[in-house]
Order: sequence, then structure tokens, then C-alpha cells
Amino acid sequence: MNTEGVLRSALATDLDYVEAELDYIVDDGIPAVRYLDWPEMEHLAHKPAYAKHRVRIHNGRADPAQFTLPSHGFAFVDQHTKVRDFYDEDEVRSVYYPETKALIEAHGGSAKRVLVFDHTLRSAQQARQQDSRVRKAVYSVHNDYTERSAPQRVRDFLPEEEAEVALNRRFAIIQTWRSIAPSVERDPLALCDGRTIPEEGFIRYERRYRSRTGETYHISYNPAHRWFWFPRMTRNEALVFKVFDTDASEGVRFTAHTAFDSPNTPLDAAIRESIEMRALVFY
Repeated sequence: MNTEGVLRSALATDLDYVEAELDYIVDDGIPAVRYLDWPEMEHLAHKPAYAKHRVRIHNGRADPAQFTLPSHGFAFVDQHTKVRDFYDEDEVRSVYYPETKALIEAHGGSAKRVLVFDHTLRSAQQARQQDSRVRKAVYSVHNDYTERSAPQRVRDFLPEEEAEVALNRRFAIIQTWRSIAPSVERDPLALCDGRTIPEEGFIRYERRYRSRTGETYHISYNPAHRWFWFPRMTRNEALVFKVFDTDASEGVRFTAHTAFDSPNTPLDAAIRESIEMRALVFY
């Protein structure tokens, strides 16, 4: 077994779980609204409040084969990437977009078409954040699309007539997450088992721009939530997770996820650097 394999084997048995505080939105009955490039409208914003809840986050490496998109809303996979520099936009689009398409085709069910449409890099390095595609990790429990914003993405990326046909059939939005550093040493990603999220507590969070409105769900606390993480994810491992599905009979429709501060993070841990990919999946 190589060094990476030894590390993963040890992580599967050393920790059954960690306990950490996650930031959950406080449901005040009013959707949260932010104005991103519209300062004259800022007085109409409704900023959300969050409350920290201490939860148990289980080590998914103990039995990674159990996780599938229909059963949990996410899967943990080994997938070697040929990308050398994830900060190279051209290389990401020419190499990683096709790799992501193949990965989602393998784990997203019997899809007729996968359209990878977007990516976000995350890094704590301020110099990196000068690039509009590089952002900080998100520390709030959320799901990236809603009943309104998911269909809008179809309309954003398909011609009008083609979009309307697609919207009359099943479609999903599936994302992937990967470390672009050798491994994740701090701020790992936690995912909530979609089966444990009741059909409540989905709070709309609108991000209003002059030209468009984006919308996500931030999730309020529920003790039924069951959380997982995969310690020290390497560059050749990935998470595939569903953030929207029109068909409730296909298992989980939504998942929740968030970065979190692990209590086992060493003081000298390297910053987390990661990439998220987003795809429309048509059935």
C-alpha cells in the first residue's frame, strides 16, 4: 500500500466522529436578501442571523461505499485528475470540465446529457481572491439551488425553446468538490445525509444584482440532521453531490453542506484550497 493509501486506511479507523459547531440560519419567517452591486437598494436588504449548533460529524471513510446520490445525496470517489494547475482557467476548462462531465455521468444515474456550466475556486490567500473566481470557504449550512433558481439555470444556458422542453422533463443539478492542494488539512467540507433533512427549514437567500437575482437555500437547525466528512481528502479524491432534482422518486432531492472548523486541525495546518464544479443533468 502506498503512502496515500496508508494515510486513508488510518483515517478510516482513528476517528469515528468529531464534534464541531456549524452555523445554521435563524428562521425569522422572512427570506434573506442581499444587494451585491446595487448600493442604492441596500436599505431594503434583510441580512440573515445565524446560530451555532454543536453537532456530531461522522467519519465517512469508515464505510465510503455506502454513499450514493439516490441514498444520501452524495458520493465519495477516487478519481485521478490530469490538471496540473487549477488556477489556470484555460486548463480547467479544457481538462477538468471533461473530467467532471465523465465523473457525473458515472455517478448521476442514467443521464442523457450532462452540461458542466460553472466552477468556483476557494482559497484563504487574499492574493488569490483578487481573481473573481476565487472565494473564501462558506461557513453556513446551505444548499446551492432552490425551486426557483434551479430552473432559471436551465434558461440561462439553453436556448429558449430547448430550455422549455428540458423543463418539462426530469433534470438535476449535480456538483463536485475536490482539493486542489495535496490534501485538505483545515476547513474540510461537511455534508448532511439528505434523508435526514425534513421538508422544512429551507430558508430562501436572495442575492440581488442589477442584472439578475440568484437564490440559495440556507438551512435552519434540526437535531435529525446527520453529518459526514472525509478527513484529509487528497487531490485525487472527489465528492459528487446533488443540490437539486425535480423527481422526488429518485431519492434525495437536496443536500446541505458547509465548511467547518475541525477540532483536530493542527496549528500549522496548510490552508484549504478547493474547486467546486456545477452541472445541469438531463434525463
